[in-house]
Amino acid sequence: MVDAGLRRLTGECLRSARSLPDLYAVVYSEERLGLLLAGAEETAPAPWTAEADGERWTISPDALHRPGPEGEPALPFALTVTVGLDGADRVLVDLSRAGGPVSVAGPDEEVRGLVRAVVIEALAGPVGSLAEVTLVGSLAGDGLLGDDVPRTSRLHTAASVEEAFARAASAPGAPEPGASDVTQIFRLIEGSSRIAVQGEAPHLFVVDASQLPRRQGALDGLRRGDALLVLGDAPAGWRWQAGADGSLDTGPLGLEITRHAGRMA
Repeated sequence: MVDAGLRRLTGECLRSARSLPDLYAVVYSEERLGLLLAGAEETAPAPWTAEADGERWTISPDALHRPGPEGEPALPFALTVTVGLDGADRVLVDLSRAGGPVSVAGPDEEVRGLVRAVVIEALAGPVGSLAEVTLVGSLAGDGLLGDDVPRTSRLHTAASVEEAFARAASAPGAPEPGASDVTQIFRLIEGSSRIAVQGEAPHLFVVDASQLPRRQGALDGLRRGDALLVLGDAPAGWRWQAGADGSLDTGPLGLEITRHAGRMA
């Protein structure tokens, strides 16, 4: 349902020649799908409804099921992944909106469980079906994903963050499921605070805090639209804290997570 909503959103913005909203999180319940926006927009494209002075757009599952224009590839939102539950509501966050590293601190078992769930969803879930993932350093061979890892050419490994960034920058663009449509979508959002690299799939890099380079400029290779997820406490754009009870403090995002994604299986 989340994938259908984001595809419909992308398609409606394309057809109405408007930029995509500055979305940072999605909240889904059986009654509605809600988009949380960093920048308020009081006019939402049909069939979406703007609420909370334009800081939230909502749509009902019934509206998504009604016949209408088909959606478009949700490539700009490919790093929108489930971080957990707020009661019965599923909460997803677009990791690419962090503008820097996203660190997850807390008990090792909780942190690894959350990160494992995020990576597997990015590789196997419908929203992230075009995203690339690179496990960096020790995480490449320490069994982080276990036997749950899907077999896909979109999962990579690298010895260091610098190597991971360099490989991603030199890789050919991701296959385009409809070249002309994808190009149009990226032209609409190019230059916004979201993704500015035309035609390239978003990339998620995952590294342990002990192997995160701290020297100045070491992370300059992180492209806009990509994300860096760090296991352990580290200087970051978003600093999250996993609790021993399975909760997650999302820091500056202010999202309440009563059960993080690693506890949802």
